Amino acid sequence: MQHCGTQTLETADLILRKFTLADDIAMFENWANDPDVTKYLTWTPHTDIRVTQAILKEWVNSYQNDNYYQWAIVPKDNNNRPIGSIGVVHIDEDTSAMTVGYCIGKPWWHKGFTSQALTKIIAFLFENTDVNRIGSYHYFENPNSGKVMKKSGMTYEGTLRQFAKNSRNICCDICWYSILKSEYVNRK
Repeated sequence: MQHCGTQTLETADLILRKFTLADDIAMFENWANDPDVTKYLTWTPHTDIRVTQAILKEWVNSYQNDNYYQWAIVPKDNNNRPIGSIGVVHIDEDTSAMTVGYCIGKPWWHKGFTSQALTKIIAFLFENTDVNRIGSYHYFENPNSGKVMKKSGMTYEGTLRQFAKNSRNICCDICWYSILKSEYVNRK
């Protein structure tokens, strides 16, 4: 696949940018340590900022790879402090498919930020790489995440029963959504 790496993007309300090591406090405080945020994710809340710092170091080091896509979600009126993250969590080179994952701090839920970020990432990936399919999924118990996917142009594909473990190590049903490049082009 053709790749272009993480690049700074802008929406009406957001800057989507690379993380820096200086984002550790904002990441820890705004979402990474919150059990409500991680309830429907695969990882547990960070109990120590050193966990956040280690992850940020890994992300920052990975930006040198052109097939690495990870953005900080930063509202334009938030003093460059990230409120969440969005990125490509899996790439299948053989089928030209990517899976996107995201999370955002609880104070910013239901404000349209995540939909805005996902919509921009979908456009960026289709317009700058040769990806054919972009997918995402949410745990069945978190239908609000599915609303984000639908609002971003994705189509519900189905529910996989007890397909993945959540942060509490419990097997859960997951709901899959996707958008194909041909669908994206036809909607433009």
